Amino acid sequence: MHGSSRRGRSSFDIWPGFVDVLATILLVFVFVLLFFVVAQFYLSDTLRDRDRSLEALESEVAQLAETLSMERRERRQLEGRVRDLDQALAASLLREETLQTELAVSETTRERLAAALEEEQTALEARETELAERGERLAVVEQRLRETESALATEEALSAEARARVAALQDDIRALREQLTALSQALDIAEATATVQRAEIAELGERLNLALARRVEELDRYRSEFFGRLREALADVEEIEIVGDRFRFQSELFFESASADIGPAGRETLDRLAETFERISERIPEEIDWVLQVEGHTDRRPIRTEAFPSNWELSTTRALNIVHYLSRQGLPEHRLAAAGFGEHQPVDERNTPEAWARNRRIELRLTNR
Repeated sequence: MHGSSRRGRSSFDIWPGFVDVLATILLVFVFVLLFFVVAQFYLSDTLRDRDRSLEALESEVAQLAETLSMERRERRQLEGRVRDLDQALAASLLREETLQTELAVSETTRERLAAALEEEQTALEARETELAERGERLAVVEQRLRETESALATEEALSAEARARVAALQDDIRALREQLTALSQALDIAEATATVQRAEIAELGERLNLALARRVEELDRYRSEFFGRLREALADVEEIEIVGDRFRFQSELFFESASADIGPAGRETLDRLAETFERISERIPEEIDWVLQVEGHTDRRPIRTEAFPSNWELSTTRALNIVHYLSRQGLPEHRLAAAGFGEHQPVDERNTPEAWARNRRIELRLTNR
C-alpha cells in the first residue's frame, strides 16, 4: 500500500514538469521562428533598398556612358576642326609664299619697266631736241629759199648754177619735211608706249599697295591672336588692362616704388608672356617686319635720386629691364624695343592717388617698323 502510494505520487509529479519543459521548448521555438520571420522581413526590405540603389546606379552608369559617348563624339569633332584649321593654316602659308613670290616678280618687273620708261623718256627728249634743231634748220632753209626766190623774182635771167642750187634747196626742204614727218610719227609711238608703261607702273603700284595692305592685315591678325592668347595666359592677373592695340600693366606688378628692379611676381608674369609670345612669333612670317615695343610711364610726382634724376630715366630704365628680361627668355633682340615717356602721357589727368596709380604703368604694343 505504501509502495503503491509512493509510485503514484512520483508519476504525478513528473508530468507537470514535463509539460513545463515542453511549453518552454515551444515558447523558445515560437521565439526563434518569430525572430527568423522578423529577420526575413528586414532582409527583404534591405534587399529591396539595395535593388533600388543598384537600379539608380545602373541608370547613372548609363547616363555617364551616354555622356562619355557624347564627349568622345565632340572630341572627334574638335580633332577634325583642329585638322581643318591646320590645313587652312598650311594653305594660308602657301598662299602667302606665292604672294611673296609674285610681289618680288612684280617689284622686279616694275623696276625694269621704270628703267625702260626712263630710257624711253631720255630718247624722247633727245628726239624732241633733234626735231627742234631740224625745225630751226628748216626755218632757216625756208627763209633762205624765200630770199632766193625773191632774188630770182627780181632777176630776169638765172644761170644754170642758180637753178641747180634752187633745185637742190627744194630737195633738201622735201627731205627735211619727210624726216620731220617720220620724227613726228616716232614721237607719237614713243608717247603711246610711255602711256602704256605708265599704266603698267600704276597697276604694279596698286598691286604693291594691296600686298602691303595684306601684310598689315596679317600683322593685325597675329596681333589679335597674340592678345587673345596673352589674355588667356594672364587671366588671373588683375593688374592688366587691354586698351586698343596694347596691353597695359600696373607698375606695381613688376617694380617697387622708385625702383627699376623686377620683382618675383613680375618675373612670373613676364615668363608666361615670353612663353606665349614665343609660340606666336614662330608663326609670324619673316617678311612681316614686326616689333614688340615696351613703354614705361610714371605719375607726375617728380623723382630726383642719384640713379634716376627724373621720371624719364626711371620709366626708360624700367622698360629696358623688361626688354633685357624678355631677351634672356629667348625673344629675338631685333624684335624688341624700349621707350620711356616719364609722366608726359598720362591716362588720368586728375591729381589724386588713384590717378597716380593708373598713370604708373607698363604698356606692351605689337607694331611694325
